[in-house]
Amino acid sequence: MPELPEVETTRRGIAPYLVGHRIVATQVYNAKLRWPVTPRINAIENQWVNEITRRGKYLIFDLKNNGAMVVHLGMSGSLRIVQRDAPRKTHDHLEFLLDSGQRLLYHDPRRFGCVLWTDDWREHELIRHLGPEPLSADFDAGYLYEQAAGRKLPIKSLIMSASVVVGVGNIYANEALYQSGIHPLRAAGRISFARMEDLVRQIKNVLDAAITQGGTTLRDFVGGDGKPGYFKQQLFVYGRGGEPCKHCGHALKERRLTNRSTVYCPKCQR
Repeated sequence: MPELPEVETTRRGIAPYLVGHRIVATQVYNAKLRWPVTPRINAIENQWVNEITRRGKYLIFDLKNNGAMVVHLGMSGSLRIVQRDAPRKTHDHLEFLLDSGQRLLYHDPRRFGCVLWTDDWREHELIRHLGPEPLSADFDAGYLYEQAAGRKLPIKSLIMSASVVVGVGNIYANEALYQSGIHPLRAAGRISFARMEDLVRQIKNVLDAAITQGGTTLRDFVGGDGKPGYFKQQLFVYGRGGEPCKHCGHALKERRLTNRSTVYCPKCQR
């Protein structure tokens, strides 16, 4: 599913076509997403897009006059800009006509995403309880060490908790833990401050690298320009269970943790 780098890549891809432009019309072809499309979604019509921001995996279309549109890409969603006469695909569930004549299409084969209208996105029930952004100054070793104190929860589960830090999905949690040499099942409260510093640094590094290269292509993801990301070529552990570790050559182990694939090197991570 699209994770934070894929969502940020999408934001950067579509923003130049939307910011400073007016949404002329909307068309909902299928409102039955994970959360039904807000009936008031047509409130964005004839409004100018002031800014497109991201909060975790949510894209926020901030409008100049009032309110905002909140979009989540779910497991297979994407947004792309097309010309007025471009054919609509089978799973294009929403369409937004821009004053430029171009269209923004929301595509989601599995329909696990959402497109919602809200008066105040910061207070929306899906957003207001989210933790700090992983690439922000608020997310540092002191903060994560404090969140982990006394907890027996596996460190991988902790950094994937949206209330602790938002947007560190499964792919990048696996990669950051590998790069910091921390076993994903180690109790969060048993990790030293120094190792927590390295983990925070690696989370930021891995996410930055993935954003720079356009995200990770897994199954259906494409960026806002319709092009896939390329970070998958640089994955060290995710999706490589049973293959040799790129550092030591030992076979990588794979197991399930809270229904997610967890891959690690038993020699390099402790």
